[in-house]
Amino acid sequence: MKLTFPIAEPDAAALEKGRLLFSGETDFVKGVVAMDGMPPDDRIEICFAGRSNVGKSTLINALTGRKALARASNTPGRTQEINFFTCADSHYVVDLPGYGFAKAPKDTVAKWQRLLKAYLSGRATLRRAFVLIDSRHGVKAVDEEIMSLLDRSAVTFQVVMTKADKVKDAEREKNLAQTREAVSKHPAAYPELIVTSSEKGWGIDILRAVISTLE
Repeated sequence: MKLTFPIAEPDAAALEKGRLLFSGETDFVKGVVAMDGMPPDDRIEICFAGRSNVGKSTLINALTGRKALARASNTPGRTQEINFFTCADSHYVVDLPGYGFAKAPKDTVAKWQRLLKAYLSGRATLRRAFVLIDSRHGVKAVDEEIMSLLDRSAVTFQVVMTKADKVKDAEREKNLAQTREAVSKHPAAYPELIVTSSEKGWGIDILRAVISTLE
């Protein structure tokens, strides 16, 4: 029986393509708080979404090989803008505001949500969203909300499990099974998972390879 939502296994050519893509310069472009501030949609674009404290900034730093590119913080919700980074001359890597548990006023959270919805439905070059799920916890209600929003926006998303080194094998497999079950209910979900640890470097090459094959 074929496993539903298997772990992605790019071939050697894709791995090399991913290495080359992220071996060049990656630079911060701008932080955006409204749609009229978006940079031109003139290149392939991928975005990262995840609830606060899932390790999104740390993953972006590991992906790009730049330790302080994205701001990591112990304070949930610090990233309050849509942050754009260039990758080579061909891609934008986009860091979306963290959702859930953000210590912010309700009107600020509502503003983020409106901007997020507008962004997801308004970027013609957005090829895939990567939804980060903590390997220690699996899919939570706030994750379901963002995945449902991606369904409604018709944006293909792929789940990236983070912090895989922080949980024992049996617990990780249990949470993987729970994640597969949850994600299988979403029509916009891409049918492969990526398992990562930013600290150990697990799965970073796979994520790079997947991004490099999007056209």
